[in-house]
Amino acid sequence: MSHLLETPSDSSCSTHCRDDAPFSFGMESKTLAFTAVAIACTPFAILLGWNYFLPLLFHIFSQTAGKGFGWCLKKGAEGRRSLIVRVTAENEAKFRESKTKDKDSTTGSDDESWENIEGSMVGSSNNGEKGSRDWDGIVGFFHPSCNAGGGGERVLWAAVRATQKRWPNAKVVVYTGDHDVTKEAMLKRVKNTFSIDIHPPTIHFIYVSTRHWVLASTWPHMTLLGQSIGSVFMGLDAFSLLVPDIFVDTVGYAFVLGLSKILFPNMPTAAYVHYPTISTDMLESLNPKAPTGSQGVNAGKGVGLKGFLKRHYWKIFASIYSWMGATVDVVMTNSTWTQAHIQSLWGPRRKQRGREHPIAVVYPPCAVNEIERAVEISEESEKERQKYLVYIAQFRPEKNHQMVVQSFAEFVKTGTESAKAAKLVLLGSVRDDNDSRRVYKLRLLVNELQIKDQVIFQLDAPWSEILQWLGKAFVGVNGMWNEHFGIGVVEYLAAGLISVVHNSGGPKLDIVTEVDGEPTGAAIAVASYFQIR
Repeated sequence: MSHLLETPSDSSCSTHCRDDAPFSFGMESKTLAFTAVAIACTPFAILLGWNYFLPLLFHIFSQTAGKGFGWCLKKGAEGRRSLIVRVTAENEAKFRESKTKDKDSTTGSDDESWENIEGSMVGSSNNGEKGSRDWDGIVGFFHPSCNAGGGGERVLWAAVRATQKRWPNAKVVVYTGDHDVTKEAMLKRVKNTFSIDIHPPTIHFIYVSTRHWVLASTWPHMTLLGQSIGSVFMGLDAFSLLVPDIFVDTVGYAFVLGLSKILFPNMPTAAYVHYPTISTDMLESLNPKAPTGSQGVNAGKGVGLKGFLKRHYWKIFASIYSWMGATVDVVMTNSTWTQAHIQSLWGPRRKQRGREHPIAVVYPPCAVNEIERAVEISEESEKERQKYLVYIAQFRPEKNHQMVVQSFAEFVKTGTESAKAAKLVLLGSVRDDNDSRRVYKLRLLVNELQIKDQVIFQLDAPWSEILQWLGKAFVGVNGMWNEHFGIGVVEYLAAGLISVVHNSGGPKLDIVTEVDGEPTGAAIAVASYFQIR
Protein backbone atom coordinates (compact mmCIF):
# COMPACT_ATOMS: atom_id res chain seq x y z
CA MET A 1 0.00 0.00 0.00
CA SER A 2 3.07 2.22 0.08
CA HIS A 3 2.52 3.27 -3.49
CA LEU A 4 -0.90 4.44 -2.55
CA LEU A 5 0.57 6.60 0.17
CA GLU A 6 3.12 8.24 -2.23
CA THR A 7 1.88 11.66 -3.14
CA PRO A 8 2.33 13.18 -6.61
CA SER A 9 4.55 15.89 -5.18
CA ASP A 10 6.97 13.29 -3.78
CA SER A 11 7.29 11.57 -7.15
CA SER A 12 7.99 14.81 -9.05
CA CYS A 13 10.55 15.85 -6.46
CA SER A 14 12.40 12.56 -6.85
CA THR A 15 12.55 12.90 -10.63
CA HIS A 16 13.51 16.56 -10.43
CA CYS A 17 16.34 15.83 -8.00
CA ARG A 18 17.76 13.11 -10.26
CA ASP A 19 17.70 15.41 -13.26
CA ASP A 20 19.36 18.27 -11.39
CA ALA A 21 22.35 16.30 -10.09
CA PRO A 22 25.31 18.73 -10.03
CA PHE A 23 27.46 18.82 -13.23
CA SER A 24 25.41 16.03 -14.87
CA PHE A 25 24.61 18.18 -17.95
CA GLY A 26 21.55 15.99 -18.41
CA MET A 27 23.67 12.87 -19.06
CA GLU A 28 23.64 9.52 -17.35
CA SER A 29 26.49 8.78 -14.97
CA LYS A 30 28.25 6.32 -17.30
CA THR A 31 28.05 8.69 -20.28
CA LEU A 32 29.25 11.56 -18.13
CA ALA A 33 32.23 9.56 -16.86
CA PHE A 34 33.20 8.45 -20.36
CA THR A 35 33.00 12.03 -21.66
CA ALA A 36 35.15 13.36 -18.80
CA VAL A 37 37.83 10.72 -19.42
CA ALA A 38 37.80 11.45 -23.17
CA ILE A 39 38.23 15.20 -22.60
CA ALA A 40 41.03 14.63 -20.09
CA CYS A 41 42.88 12.29 -22.47
CA THR A 42 42.53 14.49 -25.56
CA PRO A 43 45.73 16.55 -25.01
CA PHE A 44 47.73 13.38 -24.41
CA ALA A 45 46.23 11.77 -27.51
CA ILE A 46 47.19 14.81 -29.58
CA LEU A 47 50.77 14.74 -28.27
CA LEU A 48 51.01 11.00 -28.84
CA GLY A 49 49.67 11.31 -32.36
CA TRP A 50 51.90 14.26 -33.24
CA ASN A 51 55.10 12.73 -31.87
CA TYR A 52 54.62 9.06 -32.80
CA PHE A 53 51.71 8.25 -35.08
CA LEU A 54 52.22 11.15 -37.51
CA PRO A 55 55.91 10.31 -38.07
CA LEU A 56 54.87 6.67 -38.50
CA LEU A 57 52.32 7.65 -41.13
CA PHE A 58 54.95 9.84 -42.78
CA HIS A 59 57.33 6.86 -42.91
CA ILE A 60 54.65 4.54 -44.31
CA PHE A 61 53.65 7.11 -46.92
CA SER A 62 57.26 7.71 -47.98
CA GLN A 63 57.82 3.99 -48.39
CA THR A 64 54.68 3.48 -50.48
CA ALA A 65 52.94 6.27 -52.37
CA GLY A 66 55.78 8.77 -51.96
CA LYS A 67 58.44 6.32 -53.11
CA GLY A 68 56.30 5.27 -56.07
CA PHE A 69 55.77 8.87 -57.17
CA GLY A 70 59.49 9.50 -56.76
CA TRP A 71 60.23 6.55 -59.04
CA CYS A 72 57.96 8.07 -61.69
CA LEU A 73 59.76 11.42 -61.41
CA LYS A 74 63.13 9.73 -61.74
CA LYS A 75 62.05 7.78 -64.83
CA GLY A 76 60.62 10.92 -66.39
CA ALA A 77 63.89 12.82 -65.93
CA GLU A 78 66.20 10.10 -67.30
CA GLY A 79 66.42 11.83 -70.66
CA ARG A 80 67.74 15.07 -69.17
CA ARG A 81 70.15 13.12 -66.97
CA SER A 82 71.62 11.36 -70.01
CA LEU A 83 71.89 14.71 -71.80
CA ILE A 84 73.81 16.25 -68.87
CA VAL A 85 76.23 13.32 -68.82
CA ARG A 86 76.86 13.62 -72.55
CA VAL A 87 77.19 17.42 -72.57
CA THR A 88 79.59 17.29 -69.63
CA ALA A 89 81.87 14.85 -71.46
CA GLU A 90 81.82 17.02 -74.60
CA ASN A 91 82.50 20.24 -72.69
CA GLU A 92 85.31 18.62 -70.73
CA ALA A 93 86.98 17.43 -73.93
CA LYS A 94 86.72 20.91 -75.48
CA PHE A 95 88.05 22.52 -72.31
CA ARG A 96 91.06 20.20 -72.20
CA GLU A 97 91.74 20.76 -75.86
CA SER A 98 91.64 24.54 -75.52
CA LYS A 99 94.04 24.39 -72.58
CA THR A 100 96.43 22.17 -74.49
CA LYS A 101 96.53 24.65 -77.37
CA ASP A 102 97.13 27.55 -75.03
CA LYS A 103 100.90 27.33 -74.73
CA ASP A 104 101.13 30.56 -72.80
CA SER A 105 98.98 29.36 -69.93
CA THR A 106 100.72 28.80 -66.63
CA THR A 107 100.99 25.17 -65.60
CA GLY A 108 99.93 25.88 -62.06
CA SER A 109 97.09 28.21 -62.92
CA ASP A 110 93.84 28.00 -61.06
CA ASP A 111 91.95 26.66 -64.08
CA GLU A 112 94.31 23.71 -64.47
CA SER A 113 95.00 23.01 -60.81
CA TRP A 114 91.35 23.15 -59.73
CA GLU A 115 91.27 19.38 -59.25
CA ASN A 116 94.65 19.02 -57.53
CA ILE A 117 93.35 18.39 -54.07
CA GLU A 118 93.52 15.30 -51.92
CA GLY A 119 90.20 13.60 -51.35
CA SER A 120 91.06 13.00 -47.72
CA MET A 121 91.18 16.75 -47.16
CA VAL A 122 87.48 17.04 -47.87
CA GLY A 123 86.14 13.84 -46.39
CA SER A 124 85.47 10.21 -47.09
CA SER A 125 82.59 7.80 -47.20
CA ASN A 126 82.16 4.62 -45.24
CA ASN A 127 80.48 2.81 -48.10
CA GLY A 128 83.38 3.28 -50.50
CA GLU A 129 81.16 4.89 -53.12
CA LYS A 130 80.64 8.61 -52.73
CA GLY A 131 83.89 8.79 -50.78
CA SER A 132 85.90 7.94 -53.91
CA ARG A 133 87.37 10.73 -56.01
CA ASP A 134 86.31 8.78 -59.10
CA TRP A 135 82.62 9.07 -58.23
CA ASP A 136 80.80 10.58 -61.21
CA GLY A 137 77.24 11.09 -59.99
CA ILE A 138 75.16 14.26 -59.89
CA VAL A 139 75.11 16.66 -56.94
CA GLY A 140 72.12 18.99 -56.92
CA PHE A 141 72.25 22.36 -55.14
CA PHE A 142 68.87 23.97 -54.45
CA HIS A 143 69.37 27.74 -54.63
CA PRO A 144 66.58 29.48 -56.61
CA SER A 145 68.25 32.92 -56.48
CA CYS A 146 71.83 31.88 -57.15
CA ASN A 147 72.60 35.13 -59.00
CA ALA A 148 71.66 37.42 -56.08
CA GLY A 149 75.27 38.18 -55.14
CA GLY A 150 74.93 38.02 -51.35
CA GLY A 151 76.63 36.08 -48.58
CA GLY A 152 74.37 33.08 -49.12
CA GLU A 153 75.45 32.94 -52.74
CA ARG A 154 79.11 33.03 -51.70
CA VAL A 155 78.42 29.91 -49.63
CA LEU A 156 76.75 28.24 -52.61
CA TRP A 157 79.59 28.89 -55.01
CA ALA A 158 82.26 27.94 -52.49
CA ALA A 159 80.35 24.68 -51.94
CA VAL A 160 80.16 24.09 -55.69
CA ARG A 161 83.88 24.74 -55.96
CA ALA A 162 84.65 22.34 -53.12
CA THR A 163 82.43 19.68 -54.72
CA GLN A 164 84.27 20.01 -58.01
CA LYS A 165 87.56 19.56 -56.20
CA ARG A 166 86.30 16.66 -54.11
CA TRP A 167 84.78 14.78 -57.06
CA PRO A 168 86.39 15.96 -60.33
CA ASN A 169 84.22 13.61 -62.39
CA ALA A 170 80.93 14.53 -60.74
CA LYS A 171 78.33 16.74 -62.36
CA VAL A 172 77.09 19.72 -60.38
CA VAL A 173 73.58 21.01 -60.95
CA VAL A 174 72.17 24.24 -59.52
CA TYR A 175 68.37 24.59 -59.43
CA THR A 176 67.66 28.27 -60.08
CA GLY A 177 64.88 30.61 -61.12
CA ASP A 178 67.18 33.13 -62.79
CA HIS A 179 65.90 32.50 -66.31
CA ASP A 180 67.29 35.74 -67.69
CA VAL A 181 70.91 34.86 -66.85
CA THR A 182 73.02 32.57 -69.00
CA LYS A 183 75.61 30.16 -67.67
CA GLU A 184 78.46 32.30 -68.97
CA ALA A 185 77.06 35.48 -67.40
CA MET A 186 76.41 33.65 -64.12
CA LEU A 187 79.96 32.32 -63.81
CA LYS A 188 81.39 35.69 -64.81
CA ARG A 189 79.50 37.39 -61.99
CA VAL A 190 80.65 34.74 -59.55
CA LYS A 191 84.24 35.50 -60.54
CA ASN A 192 83.79 39.29 -60.36
CA THR A 193 81.72 39.35 -57.15
CA PHE A 194 83.31 36.58 -55.09
CA SER A 195 86.60 35.91 -56.88
CA ILE A 196 85.66 32.21 -57.10
CA ASP A 197 86.61 30.22 -60.19
CA ILE A 198 84.09 27.55 -61.17
CA HIS A 199 85.16 24.76 -63.55
CA PRO A 200 82.71 25.36 -66.46
CA PRO A 201 82.38 21.89 -68.04
CA THR A 202 80.87 20.16 -65.00
CA ILE A 203 78.46 22.88 -63.84
CA HIS A 204 74.90 22.96 -65.14
CA PHE A 205 71.79 25.01 -64.38
CA ILE A 206 68.26 23.65 -64.11
CA TYR A 207 65.76 26.49 -64.49
CA VAL A 208 62.61 26.13 -62.39
CA SER A 209 59.49 28.09 -63.31
CA THR A 210 57.86 28.21 -59.87
CA ARG A 211 60.14 30.56 -57.96
CA HIS A 212 57.33 33.06 -57.54
CA TRP A 213 55.71 30.60 -55.13
CA VAL A 214 58.37 31.37 -52.50
CA LEU A 215 58.28 35.14 -52.81
CA ALA A 216 56.90 37.03 -49.83
CA SER A 217 54.76 39.12 -52.17
CA THR A 218 52.89 35.96 -53.20
CA TRP A 219 51.84 35.35 -49.60
CA PRO A 220 50.76 38.65 -48.00
CA HIS A 221 49.20 36.66 -45.13
CA MET A 222 50.63 33.63 -43.30
CA THR A 223 53.86 34.27 -45.17
CA LEU A 224 56.02 31.68 -43.40
CA LEU A 225 53.62 28.83 -44.09
CA GLY A 226 52.84 30.07 -47.58
CA GLN A 227 56.49 30.28 -48.61
CA SER A 228 57.16 26.83 -47.14
CA ILE A 229 54.25 25.31 -49.06
CA GLY A 230 55.43 27.20 -52.14
CA SER A 231 58.88 25.67 -51.73
CA VAL A 232 57.29 22.21 -51.91
CA PHE A 233 55.79 23.07 -55.32
CA MET A 234 59.15 24.43 -56.42
CA GLY A 235 60.83 21.25 -55.18
CA LEU A 236 58.41 19.12 -57.21
CA ASP A 237 59.20 21.33 -60.20
CA ALA A 238 62.93 20.76 -59.66
CA PHE A 239 62.68 16.99 -59.22
CA SER A 240 60.45 16.66 -62.28
CA LEU A 241 63.31 18.15 -64.31
CA LEU A 242 66.16 16.16 -62.74
CA VAL A 243 66.64 13.89 -59.73
CA PRO A 244 70.22 14.14 -58.40
CA ASP A 245 72.19 11.50 -56.52
CA ILE A 246 72.88 13.91 -53.65
CA PHE A 247 70.61 16.82 -52.78
CA VAL A 248 71.88 19.91 -50.95
CA ASP A 249 69.82 22.91 -49.86
CA THR A 250 71.91 26.05 -49.37
CA VAL A 251 69.04 28.49 -48.76
CA GLY A 252 66.95 27.15 -45.89
CA TYR A 253 63.97 25.36 -47.45
CA ALA A 254 63.46 22.60 -44.90
CA PHE A 255 60.15 21.59 -46.49
CA VAL A 256 61.93 20.74 -49.76
CA LEU A 257 64.32 18.48 -47.86
CA GLY A 258 61.36 16.80 -46.19
CA LEU A 259 59.77 16.32 -49.61
CA SER A 260 62.94 14.74 -50.97
CA LYS A 261 62.87 12.15 -48.19
CA ILE A 262 59.26 11.28 -48.99
CA LEU A 263 60.01 10.82 -52.69
CA PHE A 264 63.54 9.44 -52.45
CA PRO A 265 64.14 7.94 -48.98
CA ASN A 266 67.61 6.64 -49.87
CA MET A 267 68.94 9.85 -51.45
CA PRO A 268 71.49 11.57 -49.15
CA THR A 269 70.49 15.10 -48.19
CA ALA A 270 72.33 18.00 -46.62
CA ALA A 271 71.30 21.45 -45.41
CA TYR A 272 73.36 24.56 -44.89
CA VAL A 273 71.20 26.73 -42.65
CA HIS A 274 71.93 30.45 -42.75
CA TYR A 275 69.00 31.47 -40.61
CA PRO A 276 66.19 29.45 -38.98
CA THR A 277 62.84 30.08 -40.64
CA ILE A 278 61.34 30.39 -37.15
CA SER A 279 63.13 30.82 -33.83
CA THR A 280 62.44 31.40 -30.15
CA ASP A 281 63.74 34.95 -30.55
CA MET A 282 61.12 35.59 -33.22
CA LEU A 283 58.38 34.30 -30.91
CA GLU A 284 59.63 36.50 -28.08
CA SER A 285 59.83 39.55 -30.34
CA LEU A 286 56.02 39.48 -30.66
CA ASN A 287 55.72 40.35 -26.97
CA PRO A 288 56.33 44.10 -26.52
CA LYS A 289 57.22 43.51 -22.85
CA ALA A 290 59.92 40.94 -23.64
CA PRO A 291 63.60 41.98 -23.89
CA THR A 292 63.43 41.38 -27.66
CA GLY A 293 60.00 42.97 -28.06
CA SER A 294 61.38 45.99 -29.88
CA GLN A 295 63.58 44.06 -32.33
CA GLY A 296 62.98 42.60 -35.78
CA VAL A 297 60.40 43.29 -38.47
CA ASN A 298 57.60 41.80 -36.30
CA ALA A 299 58.50 43.65 -33.11
CA GLY A 300 55.61 43.95 -30.66
CA LYS A 301 52.97 42.48 -33.00
CA GLY A 302 51.78 39.84 -30.53
CA VAL A 303 49.07 41.93 -28.84
CA GLY A 304 45.32 41.68 -29.26
CA LEU A 305 43.37 38.92 -30.96
CA LYS A 306 45.47 39.13 -34.12
CA GLY A 307 48.64 38.87 -32.06
CA PHE A 308 47.23 35.91 -30.11
CA LEU A 309 46.49 34.07 -33.34
CA LYS A 310 49.91 34.97 -34.76
CA ARG A 311 51.72 33.58 -31.72
CA HIS A 312 49.91 30.26 -31.88
CA TYR A 313 50.29 30.07 -35.65
CA TRP A 314 54.05 30.55 -35.25
CA LYS A 315 54.22 27.88 -32.54
CA ILE A 316 52.41 25.36 -34.75
CA PHE A 317 54.64 26.26 -37.67
CA ALA A 318 57.74 25.83 -35.49
CA SER A 319 56.61 22.30 -34.65
CA ILE A 320 56.13 21.41 -38.33
CA TYR A 321 59.46 23.05 -39.18
CA SER A 322 61.25 20.91 -36.58
CA TRP A 323 59.63 17.80 -38.02
CA MET A 324 60.91 18.63 -41.51
CA GLY A 325 64.39 19.43 -40.23
CA ALA A 326 64.59 16.05 -38.54
CA THR A 327 64.57 14.32 -41.95
CA VAL A 328 67.89 15.85 -43.11
CA ASP A 329 70.93 13.57 -43.07
CA VAL A 330 73.65 16.20 -42.59
CA VAL A 331 72.99 19.65 -41.10
CA MET A 332 75.44 22.53 -41.09
CA THR A 333 74.89 26.00 -39.67
CA ASN A 334 76.81 29.17 -40.30
CA SER A 335 77.27 30.38 -36.72
CA THR A 336 77.02 29.53 -33.05
CA TRP A 337 73.78 31.51 -32.83
CA THR A 338 72.15 29.59 -35.70
CA GLN A 339 73.42 26.27 -34.35
CA ALA A 340 71.81 26.89 -30.96
CA HIS A 341 68.42 27.67 -32.49
CA ILE A 342 68.48 24.80 -34.98
CA GLN A 343 69.58 22.44 -32.23
CA SER A 344 66.64 23.47 -30.06
CA LEU A 345 64.19 23.11 -32.97
CA TRP A 346 65.53 20.11 -34.88
CA GLY A 347 67.69 18.35 -32.29
CA PRO A 348 65.05 16.45 -30.28
CA ARG A 349 63.29 15.03 -33.33
CA ARG A 350 66.59 14.22 -35.04
CA LYS A 351 67.52 12.21 -31.96
CA GLN A 352 64.20 10.36 -32.15
CA ARG A 353 64.87 9.50 -35.79
CA GLY A 354 68.38 8.27 -34.98
CA ARG A 355 70.28 10.89 -36.97
CA GLU A 356 73.93 10.29 -36.11
CA HIS A 357 75.52 13.39 -37.61
CA PRO A 358 75.64 16.27 -35.11
CA ILE A 359 74.49 19.73 -36.12
CA ALA A 360 77.81 21.35 -36.92
CA VAL A 361 78.99 24.93 -37.28
CA VAL A 362 80.68 25.51 -40.63
CA TYR A 363 81.58 29.15 -40.89
CA PRO A 364 80.81 30.60 -44.34
CA PRO A 365 83.73 31.25 -46.68
CA CYS A 366 85.21 34.70 -46.29
CA ALA A 367 87.79 36.23 -48.58
CA VAL A 368 90.19 36.93 -45.70
CA ASN A 369 93.37 35.90 -47.53
CA GLU A 370 92.48 37.93 -50.59
CA ILE A 371 91.65 41.00 -48.49
CA GLU A 372 94.93 40.67 -46.64
CA ARG A 373 96.76 40.63 -49.97
CA ALA A 374 94.78 43.52 -51.45
CA VAL A 375 94.49 45.83 -48.42
CA GLU A 376 97.68 46.95 -46.72
CA ILE A 377 97.51 47.41 -42.96
CA SER A 378 100.40 49.44 -41.59
CA GLU A 379 101.04 52.73 -39.86
CA GLU A 380 101.56 54.41 -43.21
CA SER A 381 98.45 52.95 -44.83
CA GLU A 382 96.30 53.92 -41.83
CA LYS A 383 97.23 57.54 -42.40
CA GLU A 384 95.73 57.29 -45.91
CA ARG A 385 92.30 56.19 -44.69
CA GLN A 386 89.43 58.64 -44.95
CA LYS A 387 86.29 59.25 -42.90
CA TYR A 388 84.19 56.61 -44.62
CA LEU A 389 81.79 54.29 -42.83
CA VAL A 390 80.88 51.31 -45.02
CA TYR A 391 77.89 48.97 -44.74
CA ILE A 392 78.11 45.84 -46.91
CA ALA A 393 74.67 44.20 -47.11
CA GLN A 394 71.92 43.35 -49.55
CA PHE A 395 69.06 45.83 -49.56
CA ARG A 396 66.66 43.56 -47.67
CA PRO A 397 64.24 44.71 -44.91
CA GLU A 398 65.98 42.81 -42.11
CA LYS A 399 69.33 44.47 -42.88
CA ASN A 400 67.89 47.62 -41.28
CA HIS A 401 69.49 50.19 -43.56
CA GLN A 402 66.96 52.75 -42.35
CA MET A 403 68.21 52.54 -38.77
CA VAL A 404 71.83 52.86 -39.93
CA VAL A 405 71.00 55.95 -42.00
CA GLN A 406 69.04 57.56 -39.15
CA SER A 407 71.80 56.87 -36.66
CA PHE A 408 74.39 58.25 -39.05
CA ALA A 409 72.28 61.42 -39.36
CA GLU A 410 72.32 61.77 -35.57
CA PHE A 411 76.07 61.34 -35.64
CA VAL A 412 76.46 64.06 -38.28
CA LYS A 413 74.31 66.46 -36.24
CA THR A 414 76.67 66.17 -33.26
CA GLY A 415 79.11 68.34 -35.18
CA THR A 416 82.09 66.68 -33.53
CA GLU A 417 85.49 66.50 -35.18
CA SER A 418 84.83 62.85 -36.09
CA ALA A 419 81.52 63.77 -37.75
CA LYS A 420 82.96 66.47 -39.96
CA ALA A 421 83.36 65.25 -43.56
CA ALA A 422 82.26 61.73 -42.56
CA LYS A 423 80.45 59.76 -45.26
CA LEU A 424 78.33 56.61 -45.14
CA VAL A 425 78.82 54.17 -48.03
CA LEU A 426 76.05 51.60 -48.63
CA LEU A 427 77.42 48.67 -50.63
CA GLY A 428 74.93 45.98 -51.64
CA SER A 429 73.30 44.03 -54.41
CA VAL A 430 69.81 44.75 -55.71
CA ARG A 431 67.98 41.47 -56.39
CA ASP A 432 64.61 42.61 -57.72
CA ASP A 433 62.06 45.43 -57.91
CA ASN A 434 61.35 45.20 -54.18
CA ASP A 435 65.00 45.91 -53.43
CA SER A 436 64.96 48.78 -55.92
CA ARG A 437 61.97 50.32 -54.13
CA ARG A 438 63.78 50.03 -50.80
CA VAL A 439 66.78 51.84 -52.26
CA TYR A 440 64.47 54.56 -53.57
CA LYS A 441 62.92 55.00 -50.13
CA LEU A 442 66.38 55.18 -48.58
CA ARG A 443 67.32 57.95 -51.02
CA LEU A 444 64.17 59.84 -50.00
CA LEU A 445 65.09 59.37 -46.34
CA VAL A 446 68.60 60.66 -46.97
CA ASN A 447 67.17 63.79 -48.59
CA GLU A 448 64.69 64.24 -45.74
CA LEU A 449 67.49 64.01 -43.15
CA GLN A 450 69.57 66.49 -45.17
CA ILE A 451 72.59 64.21 -45.49
CA LYS A 452 72.39 63.63 -49.24
CA ASP A 453 75.98 64.74 -49.80
CA GLN A 454 77.27 62.44 -47.08
CA VAL A 455 75.67 59.14 -48.14
CA ILE A 456 76.98 57.16 -51.12
CA PHE A 457 75.00 54.33 -52.75
CA GLN A 458 77.11 51.70 -54.50
CA LEU A 459 74.70 49.16 -56.02
CA ASP A 460 75.87 45.79 -57.34
CA ALA A 461 79.48 46.80 -56.86
CA PRO A 462 82.04 44.26 -58.15
CA TRP A 463 84.49 42.68 -55.74
CA SER A 464 87.36 44.88 -56.94
CA GLU A 465 85.39 48.01 -56.00
CA ILE A 466 84.48 46.59 -52.59
CA LEU A 467 88.17 46.00 -51.92
CA GLN A 468 88.89 49.64 -52.74
CA TRP A 469 86.32 50.86 -50.22
CA LEU A 470 87.64 48.49 -47.56
CA GLY A 471 91.10 49.89 -48.15
CA LYS A 472 90.17 53.52 -47.56
CA ALA A 473 87.37 53.34 -44.96
CA PHE A 474 87.79 53.63 -41.20
CA VAL A 475 84.62 51.97 -39.92
CA GLY A 476 82.44 49.03 -40.95
CA VAL A 477 78.86 48.86 -39.65
CA ASN A 478 76.13 46.22 -39.47
CA GLY A 479 72.63 47.10 -38.26
CA MET A 480 70.76 43.80 -38.50
CA TRP A 481 69.20 42.34 -35.37
CA ASN A 482 70.23 38.69 -34.97
CA GLU A 483 72.41 38.68 -38.07
CA HIS A 484 72.99 34.97 -38.57
CA PHE A 485 76.73 35.34 -39.14
CA GLY A 486 77.98 38.47 -40.86
CA ILE A 487 80.47 37.83 -43.68
CA GLY A 488 80.78 41.57 -44.18
CA VAL A 489 81.86 42.01 -40.56
CA VAL A 490 84.66 39.48 -41.05
CA GLU A 491 85.72 41.42 -44.13
CA TYR A 492 85.80 44.62 -42.05
CA LEU A 493 88.18 43.04 -39.55
CA ALA A 494 90.37 41.53 -42.26
CA ALA A 495 90.72 44.99 -43.83
CA GLY A 496 91.61 46.61 -40.50
CA LEU A 497 88.33 48.51 -40.04
CA ILE A 498 86.68 49.26 -36.70
CA SER A 499 83.50 47.18 -36.61
CA VAL A 500 80.35 48.67 -35.09
CA VAL A 501 77.61 46.02 -35.09
CA HIS A 502 74.29 45.16 -33.51
CA ASN A 503 74.75 43.45 -30.16
CA SER A 504 73.13 40.17 -31.21
CA GLY A 505 73.47 37.07 -33.36
CA GLY A 506 76.65 35.94 -35.08
CA PRO A 507 78.59 39.22 -34.94
CA LYS A 508 78.24 39.26 -31.16
CA LEU A 509 78.97 35.57 -30.51
CA ASP A 510 81.49 34.68 -33.21
CA ILE A 511 83.14 37.76 -34.72
CA VAL A 512 83.32 40.95 -32.64
CA THR A 513 84.75 39.18 -29.62
CA GLU A 514 87.72 39.85 -27.42
CA VAL A 515 91.11 38.57 -28.53
CA ASP A 516 93.80 38.38 -25.85
CA GLY A 517 91.55 40.44 -23.63
CA GLU A 518 91.28 43.26 -26.16
CA PRO A 519 88.12 44.29 -28.09
CA THR A 520 87.97 43.83 -31.86
CA GLY A 521 85.05 46.21 -32.36
CA ALA A 522 81.89 47.52 -30.72
CA ALA A 523 78.62 45.62 -30.30
CA ILE A 524 75.82 48.08 -29.55
CA ALA A 525 72.14 47.27 -28.97
CA VAL A 526 70.50 50.73 -28.92
CA ALA A 527 70.00 52.54 -32.22
CA SER A 528 70.76 55.99 -30.81
CA TYR A 529 74.20 54.79 -29.76
CA PHE A 530 74.93 53.16 -33.11
CA GLN A 531 77.50 55.77 -34.05
CA ILE A 532 81.16 56.54 -33.71
CA ARG A 533 81.91 58.76 -30.76
